[in-house]
Amino acid sequence: MQLAFCLYKYFPHGGLQRDFMRIALACQKRGHAIRVYTLEWRGERPAGFEVLVVPVRAITNARRYAKFTAWVQGDMAARPVDRVVGFNKMPGLDVYFAADPCYEDKAQTLRNPFYRLSGRYRHFAAYERAVFAPDSRTDILMISQLQQPLFVKHYGTPADRFHLLPPGIARDRRAPANAAAIRAGFRAEFGLADTQFLLVQIGSGFKTKGLDRSLHAFAALPEELRRRTRLIAIGADEPSAFRRMAVSLGLGDRVDILQGRDDIPRFLLGADLLIHPAYNENTGTVLLEAVVAGLPVLTTAVCGYAHYIDEAGAGIVLPEPFIQSALNEALARMLTDTAARRRWQANGLAFAETADIYDNAEVAADVILAERQ
Repeated sequence: MQLAFCLYKYFPHGGLQRDFMRIALACQKRGHAIRVYTLEWRGERPAGFEVLVVPVRAITNARRYAKFTAWVQGDMAARPVDRVVGFNKMPGLDVYFAADPCYEDKAQTLRNPFYRLSGRYRHFAAYERAVFAPDSRTDILMISQLQQPLFVKHYGTPADRFHLLPPGIARDRRAPANAAAIRAGFRAEFGLADTQFLLVQIGSGFKTKGLDRSLHAFAALPEELRRRTRLIAIGADEPSAFRRMAVSLGLGDRVDILQGRDDIPRFLLGADLLIHPAYNENTGTVLLEAVVAGLPVLTTAVCGYAHYIDEAGAGIVLPEPFIQSALNEALARMLTDTAARRRWQANGLAFAETADIYDNAEVAADVILAERQ
């Protein structure tokens, strides 16, 4: 079959983008042709992929996305495809990969009522409705159980159109046999002594992921502990505001903010704690990536995958509503309680052996390639 995959932006280090790539490659491996429509592509193009960077521009994202949709539909009218798979909400999809939370729920609960009079709201609400409305035929690949009730609440989407995927953690995130040697080499490279602690925060969208919360918790550590601790944040985002915040909190020489990179498994093995106090997170793939690497996790219950941390016994999940002082106290405790960190590490490695958290690309490909009724 000729498959079309649609996503607004591709870059190698985004969670949604990595899910797209794994699923598209799984479909290609089964013998199907892959055509990709996108507004931006950064990184290598896999052999055999037809990648079309759609040449449309507009002042606002909403207008640009509308132009993107029209261009794609025009191209597919001239060159038909058998399935259309979207990684952003838009009309005309056969299958939608639900990486983003329910827009309508956020608009009604987190925004001023006047927001719903805006053109931006009308665009994104209409695009979400095109996917989730009862009369739509789009199958929905869910990666978090938290969001399905919200879509049903606002749209009445039939249950049989939802397909829950396993998290799909890449197996290269698991701690290898030589994990101790990798850790030692990493810490030597970054000048980390055995008596020092390294916190890592990994994920694009520093504001949403709560990097400000992490910096405040770091600054609140007792002085002796703070001097022995470093934080490395990694993600495809603009770091300047957070660098200024680190300096204002007296952490300028203790914090590094790096762009997305390909050697994340080394950071997971070399660090002492993953901190991820997100404001909003549909899933939080990095939480499970840390668990299977044996890295203890400190996160918030708002994350869709936070329940895995509790199930694995691999860290601390802070309840909602978020309280900064609770994060501060938990961070200090996790750094000073050596026995607990060893227990969280061992629990995570044991969880990695038996948990059904891998291979979501194959399950997604089954749905995409299934015969339509």
